[in-house]
Amino acid sequence: MSMAVVGMIAGMALAFAGYFGGFGAFLLVAALGAVGVAVGRFLEGDWELGDFFRHRDERRR
Repeated sequence: MSMAVVGMIAGMALAFAGYFGGFGAFLLVAALGAVGVAVGRFLEGDWELGDFFRHRDERRR
């Protein structure tokens, strides 16, 4: 599935949440989508947990 299709589906989900549930539902769907993207990146190996806990000095090396 291309990234354009994934983006379209995410946009449609946010639109439905905003239309039927109001702004609070829109924010909830957006936040849970961001969490899902982060978990997916961790599971695919694109991100490592240690990247977020290292000091700035260690990242430059």
